[in-house]
Amino acid sequence: MSRLRDAVSGAQQTTGMLDDMEELHADRRRAESFGAASDDYDRYRPRYPQALIADLITAPGLATLDVGAGTGISSVQLMQAGATVLAVEPDQRMAAVAAAKGVTAELATFEDWQPQARTFDLVVFAQSFHWVQPRPALAKVRGILNPGGRLVLLSNRIVPKSPTWADMDDIYSDYLGEARSSIVDATRLAEVTALIEDGGFTVDTRSVVEQLHYTTEDWLNLVFTYSNHLTLTASARDELRGRLAERLGGDGVDAVNDALAVVCTPA
Repeated sequence: MSRLRDAVSGAQQTTGMLDDMEELHADRRRAESFGAASDDYDRYRPRYPQALIADLITAPGLATLDVGAGTGISSVQLMQAGATVLAVEPDQRMAAVAAAKGVTAELATFEDWQPQARTFDLVVFAQSFHWVQPRPALAKVRGILNPGGRLVLLSNRIVPKSPTWADMDDIYSDYLGEARSSIVDATRLAEVTALIEDGGFTVDTRSVVEQLHYTTEDWLNLVFTYSNHLTLTASARDELRGRLAERLGGDGVDAVNDALAVVCTPA
């Protein structure tokens, strides 16, 4: 009976995660909000820990597809580690920033992008998997991976420790109608893993923990590149930023980045 309960719970968990991701994917206003802030996005979004990047590039010239590459943050890091990178990005303004860094970028959503018989050793979603429809995306990835190829989901999971999100929730609730949970990439790892395994992959996770300190200005610059901040009206953004700045004061924010690579291999 316990195995049956576990199986039912796992199925419910996967279904819940799928519903959440499809709901987020359908919110195109959030998905398309980054282009207007492409320069700030590129300047203030953190790079991925070098140890995670280096661990992925197992041979020079590894054919890599960077999906939802944005301004090319992950693309450049992968190229510097020795990969040959093709980026796919739906927003022309974001892709233009990536191209200015020497990244080869094709303008399309992953759903519309055509492989044209090209295959890859590595397919990377760097903080972008939640913007695609997961099951069709997983099937498409399986079709373009070379033998021995891998799918990788990269995330910088930055959480403030002093002050905490709870110390700011009363302010956020006035603007977002929600608490901190959707302000950062709060991927529920067990649910994502179950979803990917259901799509025919085995999953291994690797993490690097970084202790960080942000000045108040730097912290605000970072969080105001998040989609639920960007989709506020200009007046609401200004007011929220002012209230957060007052709450944070001159001490800034101590934070932890529990950066994660979810490495997936076709079963």
